[in-house]
Amino acid sequence: MKTLSLKLDDEIFEEAEEITGKLNLARNRYINEAVRIYNRVHKRRLLKEQLAKESALTGKDSMEVLREFERLLDEN
Repeated sequence: MKTLSLKLDDEIFEEAEEITGKLNLARNRYINEAVRIYNRVHKRRLLKEQLAKESALTGKDSMEVLREFERLLDEN
């Protein structure tokens, strides 16, 4: 496990303290879970962007292949 120094805005800290108190959860555990969730959100967003780019590239190639097939069919 890594040790980390963290500066939080007062409002965020106070809100986290209130929630961890109500959940009877250690602040460290709460922050670990929050970062884990935040990481998942951003991994999914990055994957979505990557898939959109690759889909656009594939779509372009697919249209070229389709036009070539149509040209070959028209020749027969």
